Amino acid sequence: MLKATLRSFLAHKGRLALSALAVILSVAFVAGSLIFSDTVTRTFDRLFASTAADVTVQPEQDLRSTRLSGSVQTLPAALRDRVAKVDGVAAARAEVSVQNAVVVDRHHRSVGPTTGAPTLTMAWYVTHRSPVKLTSGHAPHGAGEVLLDADTAGRRGVRIGDTLTVQAQPGTLRVRVVGIATFTTTNPGAALVFLDPAVAGRELLGSSAKATSISVDAAAGVSDAELKHRIGAAIGSGAYDLKTAGERAKSAAAGLGRFLDVIKYVMLGFAGVALLVGVFLIVNTFTMLIAQRTRELGLLRALGADRRQVRRSVLTEAFLLGLAGSTLGLAAGTGLAFGLVRLLSTFGMNLKATEMVIGWATPVTAYAVGLGVTFVAAYLPARRAAAVSPMAALADAEVAGSGKPLTVRAITGAVIGTAGAAALAGCAAATSTGRAASLLGAGVVLTLIATVVAGPLLVRPVIRVLGGAFPALFGPVGRMSQRNALRNPRRTGATAAALMVGLALVGGMSVASASMSASFDRQIDENLGADFIVQNANFTPFTRQVKDGVARTRGVGLVVAQRLTPVAVRLPDGDRVRTTAAAYGAGLDDVVHITYVQGGSPAALADGRVAVDADFARDHGLRVGSVLPVEFPGGRHTGLTVSALTDQDVAEGFGTEGGLYFGLATLAKYAPDAQDSALYVNAAPGTGPADLRPRLERALEPYPQVQVRDQADYKELVHSQIAVLLYLVYALLGLAIVIAVLGVVNTLALSVVERTREIGLLRAIGLGRRQLRRMIRLESVVIAVFGAVLGLGLGLVWGVCMQRVLALRGLTALAIPWGTIVAVVIGSAVVGVVAALLPALRASRMNVLAAIAHE
Repeated sequence: MLKATLRSFLAHKGRLALSALAVILSVAFVAGSLIFSDTVTRTFDRLFASTAADVTVQPEQDLRSTRLSGSVQTLPAALRDRVAKVDGVAAARAEVSVQNAVVVDRHHRSVGPTTGAPTLTMAWYVTHRSPVKLTSGHAPHGAGEVLLDADTAGRRGVRIGDTLTVQAQPGTLRVRVVGIATFTTTNPGAALVFLDPAVAGRELLGSSAKATSISVDAAAGVSDAELKHRIGAAIGSGAYDLKTAGERAKSAAAGLGRFLDVIKYVMLGFAGVALLVGVFLIVNTFTMLIAQRTRELGLLRALGADRRQVRRSVLTEAFLLGLAGSTLGLAAGTGLAFGLVRLLSTFGMNLKATEMVIGWATPVTAYAVGLGVTFVAAYLPARRAAAVSPMAALADAEVAGSGKPLTVRAITGAVIGTAGAAALAGCAAATSTGRAASLLGAGVVLTLIATVVAGPLLVRPVIRVLGGAFPALFGPVGRMSQRNALRNPRRTGATAAALMVGLALVGGMSVASASMSASFDRQIDENLGADFIVQNANFTPFTRQVKDGVARTRGVGLVVAQRLTPVAVRLPDGDRVRTTAAAYGAGLDDVVHITYVQGGSPAALADGRVAVDADFARDHGLRVGSVLPVEFPGGRHTGLTVSALTDQDVAEGFGTEGGLYFGLATLAKYAPDAQDSALYVNAAPGTGPADLRPRLERALEPYPQVQVRDQADYKELVHSQIAVLLYLVYALLGLAIVIAVLGVVNTLALSVVERTREIGLLRAIGLGRRQLRRMIRLESVVIAVFGAVLGLGLGLVWGVCMQRVLALRGLTALAIPWGTIVAVVIGSAVVGVVAALLPALRASRMNVLAAIAHE
């Protein structure tokens, strides 16, 4: 049996190649993601381990404020002297390092990275742990000199002697580049700008008495953990955040892990699609191969092979297919990881491709995925093969199952589909986002399974409609193509299911993204009253000099600044909720249209007052006049009086909850270092927006981090953010289509082999080569369009339910992109034509007499 199995596998290796390709793609994405993440993690572990101080003292980090507010949490620089006196401390340094400064060249272009990595502006210290070393020029002295890292200098064309401008929170500083420092470790992609330690605190933090951290080196024989304990006892560990080198490396690795997770999950998403679609392809391949080997299997049974041996023979073929596919997929995954590493290098993250990490878990996972998917997909065909009776050796029969009633499928599909429909209905009726999302996930999975199970039941009614015009348009050839698609509903359903999965995904996400865009457009039209918004591209804060530049511009009337800050509020019901609050200047109602349930903007912006979303207030027992305990970054506490209730969250999109906003005067008391995140600008009377815009753009040329946008630009920005998600979905769709095309090609190719005698007879009675090719193309088209109709129909239902979840977050508009849906249906027909090219060509080249004599 083993020898027969090996011969059978080698005899059909060409027909199994397309199925192997599906395994290769899925394994490649899984292995590539693991190798890439392991390589990056190992590289950065080395970086963190080699550069982290033995103990680092930082401000308490309960409310992190840098990203949204732009403020920097600090500690007293004099704390360094107290730490230095602790027994076991060999050296202590007061560090100054910020990420909220912008550095521009004389052409007003940012010298920072364009990849999202930060620009780190810091004090210049040279220790054995420094990630860079001075390679040309000299160290900075005084307020007018800086060092720049070599990668940034080379990327931006900056040389020693060039003049730069540092826009920091305290003010603007013009500096001259006096030296270049080269990385001695992996460059994580950041831009590094170094100032003289004597002036760094004053220029970056506003005071030489402030520092961002204290770095401590342990004396010989003192462990990091012991030194941390001693320092905590000396300065009070509750007031500061103390971390050993290992803890800091672990914390940094956790942050890196969140970045890597994005890449990993994207690649695993591709792998999942490849696996899911590949299962249908492998099932179809083995089912048809077994059907064509009915006589061979029957002869084996007649010669004494039992059912277990036949089943084991088919599963062995699946094992060989999975083994070959997994091996090639692992190699392809290594190449994919290499390409990702090289891609990061082009963005400034200089990883060494020669140090790629392939841990033991990677090949184990790769072979588990490849072998697992082929075993799962081949199990049912193997069972059917084992059911072949010895009498089949004497008859021209197919494997049992192709003509069996679909009663079991109908009942199973109906039960699962009913449960899925109930879950989706519950999602549409839910009133909480969490419950709606959970029901949506369950409904999507159940309805997808139900459609796959019941797909063959839909073949005859749907394809009769889709191919109804074929007889009139193409005559007997059209009628035969339609009947061929109807001949085996199970096979047609499985082939179409591969395409259906991808199109259901793209249909649902297209509806969701179109609804999000329409909802944001409606919100912008209804809520935004300003002529222009000055804002950073990634919504991060900017220095206050920007507001000064805007205010000095001729023709500017009202300027209202928005600042964001993380806060923690203690609610009457005892909950402590961390959220983001917004602060505004006077004139808010002239630039943002807010609907008030009680109170109004003047009351909310008064010192010591706060506005709250009405739903949030109702849920937590707040009303106008309630005192809301609020904690700001740095441990500052106060009680703010609720003076207005609104029906919307004015800072929605920044992780807010409760719609809290108050005046700039209140924020200045408790978070004085917060920076502007947006400026709402109205033109002065007598000045039109068209005249004001070019003036604003000229005034803001020295500040490349911000852009001037009107309502149309703001909508375009939102659309571009949503499009990123949609592009990912389209990429997944592309992969699904590639594998689905392989599935259709495989099915048609095997079907041509199965119908060799039939094709020979048709040719003998007058069917031309061109007519034969047309018949196979039409069969392919109707199968592809059938898959598209099922997928898009399912996707539309999912998309509508997704929109109901979004509606609970305020995105109430429902939009269906009919243009995209029509384009996808037309594209599916094209996919069908392309998939049929090779099988049709092969069929048309058959020798007529040989085909008639085919067994």
